[in-house]
Amino acid sequence: MQKEGNYKKLFQSFTGLRVMIIGDVMVDSYLWGKVERISPEAPIPIVALKKREHRMGGAANVARNIMSMGARPILCSVIGTDDKGDIFLDLLKKEKIKDYGIIRSKRRITTTKFRIFGNTHQMLRVDEEVDNDLVDSEYLTMIRVIDRILESEQVDCIIFQDYDKGVITARLIQEVVQRAQKRSIPVTVDPKKKNFISYQGVTLFKPNLKELKEGLKLEHDLHNREEVIEAAQLLREKLNCEYVLSTLSEQGVIISLKDRAGQKDIFVPAHLRSISDVSGAGDTVISVASLCLARKRTPYEIAFISNIAGGLVCEEVGVVPINRDKLLKEVLTLL
Repeated sequence: MQKEGNYKKLFQSFTGLRVMIIGDVMVDSYLWGKVERISPEAPIPIVALKKREHRMGGAANVARNIMSMGARPILCSVIGTDDKGDIFLDLLKKEKIKDYGIIRSKRRITTTKFRIFGNTHQMLRVDEEVDNDLVDSEYLTMIRVIDRILESEQVDCIIFQDYDKGVITARLIQEVVQRAQKRSIPVTVDPKKKNFISYQGVTLFKPNLKELKEGLKLEHDLHNREEVIEAAQLLREKLNCEYVLSTLSEQGVIISLKDRAGQKDIFVPAHLRSISDVSGAGDTVISVASLCLARKRTPYEIAFISNIAGGLVCEEVGVVPINRDKLLKEVLTLL
């Protein structure tokens, strides 16, 4: 009963936290239809369109998860001055997420991922994007916006949500981490390949197995838990970070750290679920882990709660944020 009460208090305490999310935002565009015949032009199904839907994706999905957990997201990114940029800002407004950290640039287009579903199954994805780094003027504007927010608001955690679309650069990482360290703000990272080793001095780093292998340039696959632990330890030392939270798909997660007793690795197994769609699961894991970290929870609790959260969103079709009440109920059930 005491543990149950502690977790309930923890979830209540997320309300009021302010989390800055820096990264690549995008529009997730869903086209839902029905397949009844094959095209005479090529051996491909014809999808008769029934419904269109736009959702916020990328770093914006992290903002949705943060908000769903009761905390306040502060989203910082760069989008285009195009129609998809207008759609993105409308989505922010509908979700009641402030847009004062969003910069619009004529040099970029707004990343959009079109997902085509036929008879409830995803059949095709089409990406419209640019992945070049911010030019100097965009970078300087981004830093000014981040500085203004850090100086005017109490930020409890900073999340880097990297999709290798150019908003996050090694230069930006270094500047933001320095500012966070001066203010004792924890920094967490959901990485991609390009900036993988640039996140020096962050608090928590969350790679999946593929990112762990490619980021460390390992020639062999990580087949067992011991190899994952060894790679995570190596990565933690390279980055000089406190925690490496490695997600292992259907196997669960491992969180690696170093405490007073030395190197420590905690494995949390996954729970059997009916998986519908893994899209956005990483966004959910980093969101929940960051909130737990901001509340100074134990490494086990960070891994345990975020692992459950990632599994729950995989039961939904499409990119959806975690439901706080459903997550709390599942956490209490699995205690």
